Amino acid sequence: MLLDLLDQHKQRVAECNVGRESIRGPEFLELRGNGLLFGYVHESFAEHLLLLDDTFKVYFVRSKDGSPLGHYIGLDQSLKTPKARTKAVAAVCSELREKGVITGWRDELYPVSTGFHNKPYFGLERAAAPHFGIIAYGVHMNGYTEDADGNKYLWVARRSATKQTWPLRLDHLVAGGQPLGLSCADNLVKECQEEAGIPPDLARRATAAGTVSYEMVTDENRAKRDVLFVYDLKLPSDFQPKNQDGEVESFELWPLARVAETIRKSNEYKPNVALVIIDFLVRHGYIHPDQKGYVELVSSLRTGCVEAASRRTT
Repeated sequence: MLLDLLDQHKQRVAECNVGRESIRGPEFLELRGNGLLFGYVHESFAEHLLLLDDTFKVYFVRSKDGSPLGHYIGLDQSLKTPKARTKAVAAVCSELREKGVITGWRDELYPVSTGFHNKPYFGLERAAAPHFGIIAYGVHMNGYTEDADGNKYLWVARRSATKQTWPLRLDHLVAGGQPLGLSCADNLVKECQEEAGIPPDLARRATAAGTVSYEMVTDENRAKRDVLFVYDLKLPSDFQPKNQDGEVESFELWPLARVAETIRKSNEYKPNVALVIIDFLVRHGYIHPDQKGYVELVSSLRTGCVEAASRRTT
């Protein structure tokens, strides 16, 4: 039996869901527009938004008899189109960047919507996504090989020391955020080329394998709510990845047992990558139903609540 205990794997999942229950608590304001829920903004960040200009406002919800029911934050109602809203929010975020409130600027827009296939309400700078508590999407790919006996080996990347987030942690062969205006398939091909030098014809053989999701509150009171589209790509035994964008320190091919033990015994992996690999271990039978805690572990890999984002204000 490759794995006997799942408690440590559950701990890896828990680390990506720290504080999730407080996201819908009194310290966070719902971000709404057109009666729809898009995210959660901590009261401290809401203060920054409200002090700048009239782009963002607080709206009060009342019952038919005028009694207060609650309040939320939203864009000024004069901003009628996604383009106008994107432009106005970009100006606000740029100013907060100059003030040092928003850091790690990426010059990449994420869609703000009630669901992945729904029309974006506006586009938001990637670095600002956790500040607004929107659902952010990404693509993560398990690149693996298999020997003649059926033993699997997973390609492991070590992140560059100069990465803005999680420098020198272990990572997937390929992973990246899902920007506005690009399909998952095209994004994966792009990331494959940039991060591992995988040619498009080979990258397109990757198989979609579901999602992993989580919600957490960071130390800076940001609501990080992510849905990761998971892919598997079986690579030729003689394939050698070559990083093209300077974001990877090194690549190594590890037996799957070593990968599993590293996740179980250490925090070497970037936290959300550990979740995707645990999902890979489940799907390939290395974690199985006869192990205590299996059902709880599998269920916990998809705690991010996507459908709830479409609730209308009553």
